Amino acid sequence: MRFSLFAHMERWDESVGHRELFENLAELTTIAEAGGFETVWIGEHHAMEYVISPSPMPLLAYLAGQTSTIRLGAGTIIAPFWNPIRVAGECALLDVISNGRAEIGLARGAYQFEFDRLADGLPAADGGKHLRELVPAVRALWQGDYAHDGEIWSFPTSTSVPKPVQRPTPPMWVAARDPSSHDFAVANGCNVMVTPLMKGDEEVEDLKNKFETAVDAHPEVDRPEIMVLRHTYVHPVSDPDGWRPAADGIQKYYRTFDAWFGNKTETVNGFKEPSPESKFAERPEFTPDSLHKTAMIGTPEEIVERLKHYEALGIDEFSYWTDNTLTHEQKRASLKLFIDEVVPAFK
Repeated sequence: MRFSLFAHMERWDESVGHRELFENLAELTTIAEAGGFETVWIGEHHAMEYVISPSPMPLLAYLAGQTSTIRLGAGTIIAPFWNPIRVAGECALLDVISNGRAEIGLARGAYQFEFDRLADGLPAADGGKHLRELVPAVRALWQGDYAHDGEIWSFPTSTSVPKPVQRPTPPMWVAARDPSSHDFAVANGCNVMVTPLMKGDEEVEDLKNKFETAVDAHPEVDRPEIMVLRHTYVHPVSDPDGWRPAADGIQKYYRTFDAWFGNKTETVNGFKEPSPESKFAERPEFTPDSLHKTAMIGTPEEIVERLKHYEALGIDEFSYWTDNTLTHEQKRASLKLFIDEVVPAFK
């Protein structure tokens, strides 16, 4: 099982500037590369300070010039906000800039807040049809001349300029949760990205089973890969209460996620207040004690034990999700501890 870093600039108040956050993200990436991580993943989100990435492309292109081995992952491009020609061209350009290190993830999108501003109020739940039309169109554009007449997009004969370095295409990934998403990804030769969020490892097992069902249904397709993305924080054995700041921080992250996902509270200059803890009084999965068990939080030995279970399940990639509301110094210390004391157990 290999490892990757999933990271964004995240801003919780105006005490830290965007340039400093950018430099912090670059430092975490170089640490991950030196530590043998396979890929750095950066997503796409709009007009929200808690996850800053209006496009993964310029960030990944910059990181391509600062690194030499780590792969550059768009995790993920939100299908309803793009045109297939633009996706094909920009992703191919990233592949050229990085000399064949691009990984292309795509998703249907989740936040109605974004859909109201970038997709004319399209219901976020309807974004799947854009994803299903986008994937084969992008792949065709990478191959050469192609005309498209679909439900969402229509354009005359065109092609991707430039063409990607990786042939026939860069690896493509689809964010999946329900069985139909897994089936679509596998049928179209895409790898699968899954996120158990606040659920325990039984959710990882369930998602892996959905993936295997899709693989079994498509023996005509080369077996794709599956990646698990999970909030991760490692603390030293010498600090038995070191899990608490991470669990509290991740709880704040999810309460903020809830506020944005609910799309009902006021937004001020890109900030939303986290939903109050009282809202989750009957939701035990939101408690720090529960998050200590479900998020990948623990000492190096505890983390290794859980990840060995993931490896035994057949997970191909574990993505260390560093967004957690904590300081850069805390994130850096955790990442270094993971590299020094967890990664060697998998070599």
